[in-house]
Amino acid sequence: MNAMKILLVDDEEEFVTTLRERLELRGLNAQVALSGEAALEQLEREQPDLMVLDLRMPGIDGVEVLRRVKAKYPRIQVVVMTGHGSDDDRSTCLDLGASGYHKKPIDIGLLLESLREAASMAGKYDAEQDAG
Repeated sequence: MNAMKILLVDDEEEFVTTLRERLELRGLNAQVALSGEAALEQLEREQPDLMVLDLRMPGIDGVEVLRRVKAKYPRIQVVVMTGHGSDDDRSTCLDLGASGYHKKPIDIGLLLESLREAASMAGKYDAEQDAG
């Protein structure tokens, strides 16, 4: 999973910067976008393998970003992470193609497991490579 490109999308700059640092300490390559608009612009230049997406952001929210990403870049696996989500939001995101849905705060181990599962769904990760 270390070769996977991850895009973190969240308007809470301190949170997302800390999350990127925590992922990078584990050898993962993560980029940051601080809004839905910035994420969509970044996707025009380069597509990640995985996206960790916040739901509640000013401007284009996470549900709309997810909808657009899955329509234009269906191979990108999206894990949704929110501090304000509901059961309806969870259902909507999973129906739109999110590979995971978690509430903040999330344990880094749980997030890593979710990212591994998403990477596996993308066909780019063999869980046995982590067994050693």
